[in-house]
Amino acid sequence: MNTNKQKLIRRLKIIEGQVRGLQKMIDGGVYCIDVITQTSAIKQGLSNVEDTLMEGHLGHCVVNQIKSGQTDKATKEILKVYQLKRK
Repeated sequence: MNTNKQKLIRRLKIIEGQVRGLQKMIDGGVYCIDVITQTSAIKQGLSNVEDTLMEGHLGHCVVNQIKSGQTDKATKEILKVYQLKRK
């Protein structure tokens, strides 16, 4: 998990830099399509972070809940993750 955590933090720092760059682009009047391209890259980066977090949660936390007999809780969390991902 520690390696995953480091990768997530690194990715979030990259996204943070992209958002700062996006602010500068808008402030500087950069061509709209270039700004939209950057926002798309930021959304994809966040989606990748989300996917990694969900994979870890389902693969570790939910599995442990099932193993310990907390199937109702596990089922609710799986459904919640599914619903969040659909948004």
